[in-house]
Amino acid sequence: SVSSIVPESCLLIVVGLLVGGLIKGVGEKPPILKSDIFFLFLLPPIILDAGYFLPLRPFTENLGTILIFAVVGTLWNAFFLGGLMYAVCQLGGPGLNHIGLLANLLFGSIISAVDPVAVLAVFEEIHINELLHILVFGESLLNDAVTVVLYHLFEEFASFEQVTILDIILGFLSFFVVSLGGVLVGVIYGLIAAFTSRFTSHIRVIEPLFVFLYSYMAYLSAELFHLSGIMALIAAGVVMRPYVEANISHKSHTTIKYFLKMWSSVSETLIFIFLGVSTVAGHHYWNWTFVISTLFFCLIARVLGVLVLTWFINKFRIVKLTPKDQFIIAYGGLRGAIAFSLGYLLDYEHFSMRDMFLTAIITVIFFTVFVQGMTIRPLVDLLAVKKKQETKRSINEEIHTQFLDHLLTGIEDICGHYGHHHWKDKLNRFNKKYVKKCLIAGERSKEPQLIAFYHKMEMKQAIELVESGGIGKIPSAVSTVSIQNINPQTLPLERVLPALSKDKEEEIRKILRTNLQKTRQRLRSYNRHTLVADPYEEAWNQMLLRRQKARQLEQKMNNYLTVPAHKVDSPTMSRARIGSDPLAYEPKEDSENLPIITIDPASPQSPESVDLMSEEPKGCSGLPPSPEEDEEGLVMRVKEPSSPGTDDVFTPGGSDSPSNQRMLRCLSDPGPRPEPEEGEPFIPKGQ
Repeated sequence: SVSSIVPESCLLIVVGLLVGGLIKGVGEKPPILKSDIFFLFLLPPIILDAGYFLPLRPFTENLGTILIFAVVGTLWNAFFLGGLMYAVCQLGGPGLNHIGLLANLLFGSIISAVDPVAVLAVFEEIHINELLHILVFGESLLNDAVTVVLYHLFEEFASFEQVTILDIILGFLSFFVVSLGGVLVGVIYGLIAAFTSRFTSHIRVIEPLFVFLYSYMAYLSAELFHLSGIMALIAAGVVMRPYVEANISHKSHTTIKYFLKMWSSVSETLIFIFLGVSTVAGHHYWNWTFVISTLFFCLIARVLGVLVLTWFINKFRIVKLTPKDQFIIAYGGLRGAIAFSLGYLLDYEHFSMRDMFLTAIITVIFFTVFVQGMTIRPLVDLLAVKKKQETKRSINEEIHTQFLDHLLTGIEDICGHYGHHHWKDKLNRFNKKYVKKCLIAGERSKEPQLIAFYHKMEMKQAIELVESGGIGKIPSAVSTVSIQNINPQTLPLERVLPALSKDKEEEIRKILRTNLQKTRQRLRSYNRHTLVADPYEEAWNQMLLRRQKARQLEQKMNNYLTVPAHKVDSPTMSRARIGSDPLAYEPKEDSENLPIITIDPASPQSPESVDLMSEEPKGCSGLPPSPEEDEEGLVMRVKEPSSPGTDDVFTPGGSDSPSNQRMLRCLSDPGPRPEPEEGEPFIPKGQ
């Protein structure tokens, strides 16, 4: 019940205080946490664990924000605190007057940096959301370069008789040398570790050893040249991990994972216990003015720095940092054992006030770890800050993540704006084309990221099944590859999926490779003119359109059409109709044909109902003309009903010919007039 309220780091410090008091009570001298032991043996495992398992995607997406907090924020804290403490020393009386500006700036640089050990210990217990965790933890990792530069800079300046402008410029440039030099050392050792793991397939036992050995060598090499050892370790872990995990066996991967966790946990425990013991054993000089001013100005500098920098950062961020986020970032700026060890390294010869500095540093550490560390959990619950959600990644999520990456890269290409998605894609292409072939053995160097992720999930699922005792009742959805990976002796030569044929599997892989991996492949763009249309769908659409047009035309013509309804005219009536416009039916000189007009009585109001279905001359059908037809001349016949399978509208006809248009003019009048009665003659008397 106590551990749910008090963080583990606080309990360990209390244990250290009790152990130190017990040792001192029996008359022995308690051991003190020496800086060499801390920096050479206790700190590297914690940093390597953090760097090797660093969540790379959120870290790179928020790298700009992290760097601003780590570099600008730490510089602001150091100079703001150092300047104010110098003013306090000048006004604080005879006990503080002898502390100069350089000594106060050095003290500010020691106490201003956020400690990664303390942040890890507290933030992993409250399960804060990933964004806030990576911002505070990333800041604590990357501000090491600033702390190292400022510490060595002011330590060197303290031994100078006079500091020139050139010294200040060189000190500013040394920041880039220390930070970038540490990263370069880490990258070199990471690549060497990845290359070495390519040839360890026959000696799997020593695979984890290479990871630890090269990482520790990167740290020592960086410290040897006064570069940032923490940044070297982070760079080595980040660079080597994807290539090493592709080469080593699953047992080696498990060994690395659990050994790093165990090693970092032991180091963290020892650090906090030694902090408690060293507090009891060390020499202290208590000055109320200096200690209280240090604590107060540390909090003020942190809050002001976060507020101002967040106001600036939010102008460029898409996902803005809310006031709640700013409060957690400011409140999570914990100090820890790095500050204590740097203070312990100070030389009495140049810094006679070393004991007072150590007392103030321990006070700030205890306040941040105990007060802020114990109250941050209830404050997170009170403010309803978003917690971390434990979710397992799926193939669906991986596909959509890659799809969005490629989509954003394409949008940047179209816009002509080369943002971080563009450069990330360039780096991925270079990695796939050159680096993977050199550092990964076998066919896995050519395997797409999605397939590799699928293999990893398969292995994880199979192991969970074995551990849960469900090997006898494996569901059909689980691929047999998982079972084969558990017993590699029975692994077949070819990978087989029970639910898919070999051709189908290759087709799926081809689709994934071509569409999800090659972002800038020139694919045929969508064009509605090049689409292959379905002929049945096209014909159906045409028929519907023609029917619709016919109905619209029928509605328009209803007001003007004066054709009698539902009545077949006699020959006399037909002659009278044609007599009203003889030119419309006057045969051409080169034509001997007389048209036979066929009228459709089904819809006499429609102008399309009159159609020239046949223009055969009489006597051309092979039969002699009857005497009645000779007398009648031009015969109007009823249109034959269409067959059941045809469509009147869809079937092409001669309705658009000039003769049809003349027939329409013949049958229509400019204005409406009353229709004749049944017994009434077509031509009125007297005309």
